[in-house]
Amino acid sequence: MSWVPVDSSAASAIRYNPRRRCLDVEYVSGGRYRYYDVSAEVHQELLAADSVGAYLNQRIKPCYRYAKLPPARG
Repeated sequence: MSWVPVDSSAASAIRYNPRRRCLDVEYVSGGRYRYYDVSAEVHQELLAADSVGAYLNQRIKPCYRYAKLPPARG
């Protein structure tokens, strides 16, 4: 599962695990979150959204369980 950069003022990158149905989002603020039970269709809609930030706020954050991930190493 590799991070994919996104053009957004809210998120810097996302990654998706279709087998586990987990969507990871790295926000511009530095926070990283994992959203559970996200379908492949929703992941594709996020990638195609005119506004990644708006899609996250309207279709991901209020609808899916999540957990904060540890900060990136480096």
